[in-house]
Amino acid sequence: QVQLVESGGGMVQAGGSLRLSCAASGRAFRTSVLGWFRQAPGKEREFVATIDWSGASTYYADSVKGRFTISRDNTKSTVYLQTNSLKPEDTAVYYCAAALQRTLVSRASSYDYWGQGTRVTVSS
Repeated sequence: QVQLVESGGGMVQAGGSLRLSCAASGRAFRTSVLGWFRQAPGKEREFVATIDWSGASTYYADSVKGRFTISRDNTKSTVYLQTNSLKPEDTAVYYCAAALQRTLVSRASSYDYWGQGTRVTVSS
């Protein structure tokens, strides 16, 4: 089992940056694919980024490619999402998730564990 707790959200002006963190507990973390998703008010949850167990492979949604960076530190059981050049449309609750598999995946239904979310608000 994996338990996930996000932090680092907040309010920022357009063009600003935030670093989101997700601390995990449970042995399965080190061999799990990890992902970040977000859900804006009135919208469905959408994929943002994913990273494999080693950190060597990543995949991003087109909407954040070049602005966001996902990384992980298995020694600290933590996954990060560095968000730069933020836009008002990035406003959402951001969730981290863990999938008990080794293949990168962007479907929310493929993830087994979820955090409670951290809110990001970007003002124009």
